[in-house]
Amino acid sequence: MAHLLSVNAGRGRPADYTDAALTGIDKRPVAGPVAVAAPGGPTGTAGSGVAGDVIGDLRDHGGDDQAVYAYAREDLDLWQAELGRELSNGVFGENLTTSGLDVNGALIGERWRIGADLVLEVTSARIPCRTFAGWLAERGWVRRFTQVARPGAYLRVIEPGRIEAGDRVEVVLRPEHDVTVEVLFRALTTQAELLPRTLAAGEALNVLSAERIRRRLERMNGVPS
Repeated sequence: MAHLLSVNAGRGRPADYTDAALTGIDKRPVAGPVAVAAPGGPTGTAGSGVAGDVIGDLRDHGGDDQAVYAYAREDLDLWQAELGRELSNGVFGENLTTSGLDVNGALIGERWRIGADLVLEVTSARIPCRTFAGWLAERGWVRRFTQVARPGAYLRVIEPGRIEAGDRVEVVLRPEHDVTVEVLFRALTTQAELLPRTLAAGEALNVLSAERIRRRLERMNGVPS
């Protein structure tokens, strides 16, 4: 049964690998029920949907379309073996560490019910950034993470609720298209030929991903930017 292993939140702190004043990428499991709700604005203006979680750089993180970030423990375990170091829940900056759920195989627009009330909708794949690379401190990390294509998923809040470790995760809606988190990630990074396919996800795509897709398709078609 798919369930949460932990709900993770980060405290803001300064770091020399980001040009933002603070970073909240160092997320740790928190005890007890945690409230999750839409942050109340687009990316660039609003933070995390998880109560108590800090996002230091709002330019490409947070907001209603990226309110929650989920990563599978199974994928963390694969990275743990490859890197030869312990990777605790939350270390990739994820708010939800899951078990038994195919996060990268989730469809854009797929909805998950977690616990009694919370409903989330998958909106995009996580694109690795300088802060992620600096935090992990692994040589060539952005390239390695990109090549493996296990990015984890960003989600928006459809119905707010309170959740905690052990809560069941149930897929309650699966769209009819075939645009998964992994397909979207590959299209935006290493396989531009997949970009037209991602349009099938429609309005379920978050704004940042939709804009990236539009710009790249225009370049492929020779449209001046």
